[in-house]
Amino acid sequence: MTSNRLINEKSPYLLQHAYNPVDWYPWGLEAFEKARKENKPILLSVGYSTCHWCHVMERESFEDDETAALMNQYLVSIKVDREERPDVDKVYMTAVSAMTGQGGWPLNIFLTPDLKPIYGGTYFPPAARWKQPAWKEVVSQIGRSWQDAGNRETMLVAAANITDALKKYTEQTTAIIEGNPAWLDNGFSALKAAYDAVGGGFSAAPKFPMSVYHNFLLRYNSRTKNKEALEMSLHTLRTMARGGIYDHLGGGFARYSTDADWHVPHFEKMLYDNAQLAVNYLEAYQITREDDFKRIAQETLAYIQRDMTHPEGGFYSAEDADSLLSLDAKEEKEGAFYAWGKKEILEILGEVLGEQFCALYDVRSEGNALNDLHGEFSGKNILHLKDSPATPDLMRPAREKLFAARQKRPRPHLDDKIISAWNGLMISAFAKAFQVLGDEGYLRSARRAAEFIKKNLYDPQTRRLSRRWREGNKQEFGIANDYAFLAQGLIDLYETDFNPEWLNWAGELTEALNKRFHDAEKGGFFMNASDQDEHLILRVKEDMDNVEPSASSVAALNLLRLAQLTDRYDYKEVAENTLKCFGMNMKEAPRALPQMLVALDFALTEPRQIVMAGKPGSDDTRAMLQTLHRRFIPVKTIKFSDGIEMKPIDGKASAYVCIRHACQQPTNDPGVLESLL
Repeated sequence: MTSNRLINEKSPYLLQHAYNPVDWYPWGLEAFEKARKENKPILLSVGYSTCHWCHVMERESFEDDETAALMNQYLVSIKVDREERPDVDKVYMTAVSAMTGQGGWPLNIFLTPDLKPIYGGTYFPPAARWKQPAWKEVVSQIGRSWQDAGNRETMLVAAANITDALKKYTEQTTAIIEGNPAWLDNGFSALKAAYDAVGGGFSAAPKFPMSVYHNFLLRYNSRTKNKEALEMSLHTLRTMARGGIYDHLGGGFARYSTDADWHVPHFEKMLYDNAQLAVNYLEAYQITREDDFKRIAQETLAYIQRDMTHPEGGFYSAEDADSLLSLDAKEEKEGAFYAWGKKEILEILGEVLGEQFCALYDVRSEGNALNDLHGEFSGKNILHLKDSPATPDLMRPAREKLFAARQKRPRPHLDDKIISAWNGLMISAFAKAFQVLGDEGYLRSARRAAEFIKKNLYDPQTRRLSRRWREGNKQEFGIANDYAFLAQGLIDLYETDFNPEWLNWAGELTEALNKRFHDAEKGGFFMNASDQDEHLILRVKEDMDNVEPSASSVAALNLLRLAQLTDRYDYKEVAENTLKCFGMNMKEAPRALPQMLVALDFALTEPRQIVMAGKPGSDDTRAMLQTLHRRFIPVKTIKFSDGIEMKPIDGKASAYVCIRHACQQPTNDPGVLESLL
């Protein structure tokens, strides 16, 4: 079997296509020059290694010799891993969404040799169906039209017009306006209007976890004592934890649910989802003290430690939805690793325990996947707690037996690349887990990941952060969310163990972000640095908080926290300019920017500055911190005293609770601290 150029890449997604008969190129000058020299249109095909429909299109079209011959005849074909190059994906996803009204992956878009968009879409079938043309027909039509001089000129004009429209859209200046507390109320109203009071969540099917909604709602409740906001979040977290989107045997959440009841998921597991959801469940536990919220956080973090951690400490990116049904099977199926037949469960657990388990988890002889459009789960069961609010302890032995049996199945593909941004989110999760639950293993996981990134992906001389590391190879530059998300993780880690190294590094990353990504004229942060990839036709900002928050939203909150922790009030000015830049969006479309609203909430509130004086890690310090972290207090900063101005009282760890540097009487009594909070 002959390989193509992708064999020299490190991206697991690109390597999946390295033996396609398509003459694939990676994104870069070689492909662009070939297109110009041979005067061919470019096919840009974007996906990621755990993308189910990317796999489907590869099997149906990119592995087919006849289809590949057409593509090689008419096109210069480029493969991009969206997780390595979200900036490339963002530009062309914006174009396809504008052209078709929808987006998704795989993203397939045809470009002129100078990279301007002609036509595109997402998944294309091998034969026309689902109102989609056949892929070979699309390739042939684009290719033949380009070869005709008159048609080519029409296509060039259309591509130029599309590009101009995109530039105007991305460069448009909205009104720069001051933040307003009413926007927080508008954000709550927008989520309330979208809320599913029965199934939880904020959309019809498909349903995504959308951690940023919970971040906002829990803080809105903290600010306003609006119980409805709290219950919307808690009910959604409970229904998700009962549903099939949650892995009841191994912990962790799948990417989304295909139905409105969280029952039938798309089974891929993403690091960024599980990092953010772990924080959501930890915060829900802080507020309610419900053990189920704690359990879900613990099981999710255990999954990351067990299956998603590099031996040296970094966190892997994702696990696939598809896997082999058996070791001798030839074709992978969606959810094969996770679904069960009732007979199999009874054989493993025995009749009595097996029937109890099946009753609790809605396991049926005929299968329970009612929402199964493609017949993937015929006769199979996706475990979910249909009626019970919790998993009874008596089922723990059963779950452990089934987990052990499942471990013998062929595992889904692991995307083992390590992404700086997503590791930053996971560092935050483990740091906060140690704060709330006190397990030293969580703090070790956070520290080891930070040390891994510093060793393998950061250059302290240039203060440049790389985005991706895999098998000793790093991608040379990071984008804005790498800097912002990692800085957030380091601030959270500093507020956990008070090692000044983490705070100093967070400051370095923030300085680099301000210098190379910040739009000094209009505010906010571009995805790309000013000196990165001159081939991109647009320099864009993320204007939505989605399954991942935008870099601008996270950076704004980082800057506000750092201003309090380091007395760098120029940081506060950059944060406020960012909030003003997105002010009109927050005012008119608040549901699109829930994490920016979180930053606005912080900016509109006088944060509590809690200064600890004592020995880090001592029993008395830990007792004071346990009191502090028992409560959900989102608008605060925590720092350790240098021992000069603020000192321990009577030699015991003491807390100073301050607002605008005006401090209440310090205390070394956890009970008094509780009352001060």
